[in-house]
Amino acid sequence: VQLQASGGGLVQAGGSLRLSCAASGHTFIVRAVGWFRQAPGKEREFVASIGVNGDTTIYTDSVKGRFTISRDNAKDTVSLQMNSLKPDDTAVYYCAAAGVLSTAQSLAQDMGAIDYWGQGTQVTVSS
Repeated sequence: VQLQASGGGLVQAGGSLRLSCAASGHTFIVRAVGWFRQAPGKEREFVASIGVNGDTTIYTDSVKGRFTISRDNAKDTVSLQMNSLKPDDTAVYYCAAAGVLSTAQSLAQDMGAIDYWGQGTQVTVSS
């Protein structure tokens, strides 16, 4: 599976962005997928994950109520709608796919469960 992320950019605080990640490879639909981010000088951290059928979503506390993850298995894409953005959301955002028949929980709890990473897209939120 190859992952190609897009949609990052520069936005003012309070604004919105939508990240997308296009996957190639026939096993996308049987993998949990999600988003991570890494700010300068900080470790990569979990943001959101979604299960194979899209019925389970998990968010880190700092983005709950502001970010929404979704997937379209017909198009092999996963998206992250980010609203009410804050300067603390500034980071490089990475999409990720966990192992076959993985769960949203496994992706959220164990970075070692990730089989594939996208290349990252920069999100910058100005105050």
